[in-house]
Amino acid sequence: MSASLANLRSSARRIGCLTARRVLQLSLSVFAWVVTGARPIWLGSAPNGRQRIYFANHASHGDFILLTACLPRDERDHLRAAAAADYWGKTRLRRFIAEELLNSVLIDRNSFVTGGSPMQDLLEVLNQGESLILFPEGTRNTTNELLRFRSGLYNLTLERPDVELIPCWIENMSRVLPKGEFLPVPLLCRVVFGAPVVLEDGEDRKIFLNRARNALLALNPRPAKAAA
Repeated sequence: MSASLANLRSSARRIGCLTARRVLQLSLSVFAWVVTGARPIWLGSAPNGRQRIYFANHASHGDFILLTACLPRDERDHLRAAAAADYWGKTRLRRFIAEELLNSVLIDRNSFVTGGSPMQDLLEVLNQGESLILFPEGTRNTTNELLRFRSGLYNLTLERPDVELIPCWIENMSRVLPKGEFLPVPLLCRVVFGAPVVLEDGEDRKIFLNRARNALLALNPRPAKAAA
């Protein structure tokens, strides 16, 4: 009897978290539309229900929210973002917001020291049929130049070549919600989605990452501000 009650309570908590997550995601999407006039531009790709890895430039905590707001609801329901554990896991509140409300997967950027396995965590998400948002620069970038991509994007694509790889250029979020700020500034934003990037047979890691980076740079509406 006690075991059944415990299972019932556990199920109720899961349902409650799922409902709260969907309500929060919808609220954040509406907020993003109001504050930024979020507008998706599809160049060479379109929503198709396939499992995907969306990879984007990263300058603000609002990037994930804006990108998610530009996707249809059925795709938002099966989408998770990779987030830095050293920031979002720093307090219990941040971890709860990231994991339970935003449905993020926390990645240890210092795994070479701690012995963790961020690749395995991300592969597990993909193996569950979920799509991912990745920021291959590995950190919020406050410069005008797109940083060199880390190897995670290549490693995931090598393990799961069946998952579509979509570049996404996020415009203006660094001005809407700059690093260290909590109140957004109303400003028009766009997310430009590009054509899928495909890993070629036997392609070298550095060549692939450079090609993926160039594919992302090509989507920037203001290329002079993010020169390679």
